[in-house]
Amino acid sequence: MFAVIKTGGKQYRVAADDVITVEKLAGEPGDVVAFESVLMVGEGADATIGAPTVEGATVAGEVVDQTRGPKLIAFKKRRRKNSRRKKGHRQHLTMVKITEILTGGAKPKAAAKKAAPKAEAKADAEEKPKAKPAAKKAPAKKPAASKAKKSDEE
Repeated sequence: MFAVIKTGGKQYRVAADDVITVEKLAGEPGDVVAFESVLMVGEGADATIGAPTVEGATVAGEVVDQTRGPKLIAFKKRRRKNSRRKKGHRQHLTMVKITEILTGGAKPKAAAKKAAPKAEAKADAEEKPKAKPAAKKAPAKKPAASKAKKSDEE
């Protein structure tokens, strides 16, 4: 079974275990992402086409890596004006491995697995008493230097 999803202004045809490169998404490697904008899902005669999206369909994926695309050069020249400009650009990209295609409003299985450890870690952090910040030390005072008058010496 495959699905057509929309993300970053582009459409992608995906199936389970595909690795796709999309515009940058928030998240660290290992995080679970869900694509709610599913335009088509199914295979052959039993394919469901959305108007504009398929209700209750979700595609779940896992962030593999945050990368950057190849360098593209933007070079502008105005002839006979001695004017040139050269600028490079590298697009930020995210590699996503598609884990499952869900229909009927089902929730991703991977999301439940990944969310549980984070919730436990957050609960553990709240239980630990916070250490009080160390008291600041007052700067050491220098003894006042006594000035001897020349008149006293004479």
